Amino acid sequence: MTIIEPRTASDTRQRILVTGGAGFIGSHLTRRLLEMGHEVLVADNFYSSTRRNLEDLIGQPRFELMRHDVTFPLYVEVDQIYHLACPASPIFYQRDPVQTTKTCVHGSINMLGLAKRLRARILLASTSEVYGDPLEHPQHESNWGNVNPIGIRSCYDEGKRCAETLFFDYYRQHALPIKVARIFNTYGPRMLANDGRVVSSFVVQALKGEPLTVFGDGKQTRSFCYVDDLVEGLIRLMNTPPDEPGPVNLGNPGEFTMLELAEKVLALTGSTSGIDHRPLPSDDPVRRRPDISTAQELLAWSPAVGLDEGLKRTVDYFTGLLQRDGSRLAVGP
Repeated sequence: MTIIEPRTASDTRQRILVTGGAGFIGSHLTRRLLEMGHEVLVADNFYSSTRRNLEDLIGQPRFELMRHDVTFPLYVEVDQIYHLACPASPIFYQRDPVQTTKTCVHGSINMLGLAKRLRARILLASTSEVYGDPLEHPQHESNWGNVNPIGIRSCYDEGKRCAETLFFDYYRQHALPIKVARIFNTYGPRMLANDGRVVSSFVVQALKGEPLTVFGDGKQTRSFCYVDDLVEGLIRLMNTPPDEPGPVNLGNPGEFTMLELAEKVLALTGSTSGIDHRPLPSDDPVRRRPDISTAQELLAWSPAVGLDEGLKRTVDYFTGLLQRDGSRLAVGP
């Protein structure tokens, strides 16, 4: 993994809690914080993550892994909290939608309560899904969103919107130092093959010679941010002044259709797989692209890894995984 040199590192070692730290993004964030010299405590219930993402860190003196569900209170002593805990792909968050909403709401209440007691900085990993099927394009933080409150995706979309509400109410009512990051589609090594995200699905299907599943006509768009770039943005946001709570969009403004992404994956893998068109899922956004002007101005941050390079690294990761796990590497729930 290519590491972007830290530009926001504190001179003082801190003890940092990462909820959901065994997940895709959390595992990369955890490694980066350790490389910066901090102590990291990961709390994860492994619902949509895997212990394998962190197994090489177990036994390191500045790393601790705890099985914990954030819907229950947690009593630890830390200086900062990165609150990432929540299933983030439709396959996982729709499997138990009530629990997803509880994770977003109860989990945020518990972590905010911990941060209030400790007077610790706390960052919420929110999502571009708060914009729903946006009426404005690209999406700026001032956009209030267009979300179906009773649809099959609302457990996640509205759950994250409520989490943002809680964070800002704690900021206003208790002067708690909060940060809210709205994360757009992120990809890279250590994604789960069965999480339903389009990049991992396309790559695994192509490597196995299976048809690539494209929903609808494939003309819907997404923007793809490589995970190293996202982690850099999260750390920069956490270390901004207390009067800069966000929200801040973090994503890559390059916009691609699903068919364009499929073509890139097929070219990189050398696969002869075809395309399998299926009906578009309910409430699936038609267009998605972040306006990152706030991040550029506030954080001096822009993505550094282009889609072609990021996809190559991701293909290399899944190629190694396929060679090791073989037929057990499956796409789907």
